[in-house]
Amino acid sequence: MKCVAIGDSFITPDMMREGIHSYSHLHFSKVEYFFFGVDSRPEMRNIVKIIETGGYETLELPEGLLEAVEDADVIMCHLCPITKALLDRAKKLRLILCNRGGHENLDVATCTKKNIAILLNPSHNANAVAEFTVGLILNETRNITRSAMAIGKGQWREHYPNTRTEIHEMCDMTVGLIGFGAVARLVYEKLKAFNCRFLITDPFCNYYEDINKNIARFVCLDELLENADIVSLHARLSRKSILLGEAEFRRMKPTAYFINTARSYMVDYQALAQALKTGEIMGAAVDVFGKEPIDPDNPLVGLDNCTLTNHRGGDTINSYKDSPAMMMKEAQRFFEGDTPKFWLNPTVRP
Repeated sequence: MKCVAIGDSFITPDMMREGIHSYSHLHFSKVEYFFFGVDSRPEMRNIVKIIETGGYETLELPEGLLEAVEDADVIMCHLCPITKALLDRAKKLRLILCNRGGHENLDVATCTKKNIAILLNPSHNANAVAEFTVGLILNETRNITRSAMAIGKGQWREHYPNTRTEIHEMCDMTVGLIGFGAVARLVYEKLKAFNCRFLITDPFCNYYEDINKNIARFVCLDELLENADIVSLHARLSRKSILLGEAEFRRMKPTAYFINTARSYMVDYQALAQALKTGEIMGAAVDVFGKEPIDPDNPLVGLDNCTLTNHRGGDTINSYKDSPAMMMKEAQRFFEGDTPKFWLNPTVRP
């Protein structure tokens, strides 16, 4: 078998080479490596935004890639677009290993039509994002950044937006998880140590064998919004639509906090800013934005009860370097006839 591996400045060709080498028993007769995009990570984040807003076909493919895929059985990629033009050249292609949870850079319909299986890897940065989510929750509820910033300015600050009511420890709080995929399940597992209670909503999942029913239960979105002290978004919609807007923020408790380390397009940030300004909710922490870097006039900038971070959730070396080996493990399951995790189009049976 031949494999074509297309790295970038996040998951590099060298990382892919190491991951593929660790599964050398899959017997690739040939592996060709390519680099997509640019070396600059800030510029690559702009490319990611183009991909996530549906413009992947406008991006330039690496030189020589179209010729290389003509006799490839497997493609490993991360952010590189897998377009119809590329797929039309790949006459032998059986499997695509995409080192990310989203598939906005893939022509899924053409892959399925051509009987090409797609395996994703939403777990590659799941632990990193889960850790970051827990960090944002603690930061926002306990005023960590606000306190540090005040001391940096020579101030000993005693009063914060949430001291007008009460500051609670996590053991007093109910955490609402919107979406219960790889990241949310890790958030749940980590926050159990804080003795939290949980409300979970997910239209595709209402059962988790490891859930502790004494502290967690599945509910509808409205019940979660009305009862959670912390609302953390971990969903991904297939179409770009608002899940949380003015009506949803109005349903939340005035003492509740909103956390978003998932997708920006699912949240009306104007409505969120208004809810924060009027006290409809207590606070928020946001790591993802529709435009990155954000504009100075973004409605969330400057709000004392909102922590903003610049898309740091999944940015750990572990989330990048470990992913190719994780993908190769799933490729092995695929070729041995087992069912891999996160098979995007399981109706395909090459």
